[in-house]
Amino acid sequence: MSDRRYDQLLRIKTVGIREVNETSHHRYEATPYVALDKLFQVYQLKKTDHFVDFGCGRGRVAFYIHYHFHLPVTGIEANDETFAEALDNKERYRLGAKHINAPIHFEFGLAEDYEVTPMDNCFYFFNPFSVHIFAKVVQNILRSVKKRKRPVELILYYPLPEYKRFLKENTPFQLLNKVRAPGPHGKYGKFLIYRYA
Repeated sequence: MSDRRYDQLLRIKTVGIREVNETSHHRYEATPYVALDKLFQVYQLKKTDHFVDFGCGRGRVAFYIHYHFHLPVTGIEANDETFAEALDNKERYRLGAKHINAPIHFEFGLAEDYEVTPMDNCFYFFNPFSVHIFAKVVQNILRSVKKRKRPVELILYYPLPEYKRFLKENTPFQLLNKVRAPGPHGKYGKFLIYRYA
């Protein structure tokens, strides 16, 4: 199914790219649905998971997770125009997803300012910002785990070498799995799943 058709199914609009003029934040580009389908053929979410998408854009991954797995989802977005589009999408999406009781929530703000809740345990990144910000976010996650012990996982799509280096050299996260994205995506076209237990 094409991205546009999938958007229609979910009653949302996430297709397209938005360039940003900041050096610390990268452009908006949604994860392809075909890549998400491939990831979740291999990677299993649990009913107890709470999913957080950092740099969620217009919310594609958040809606996908909520629709397919009926899990609580939080999206964090720092671009005001893109955030407004995520809220518009949520309004339309909820018309067709009233039967799903799990909350879906979007927060406007910087990823490094997000207060990781004691229930959050699965975190998604599609290169939304610089490694400097990524490091702060990961440290926030680890601080939360120190307060409430639990296994947590990070999912990186199109992982930048500096993200991988930071996790390997500065954190207790271990690489759990690699899932190649379908199609001609080159060496970065994959998901990396890290776990800290």
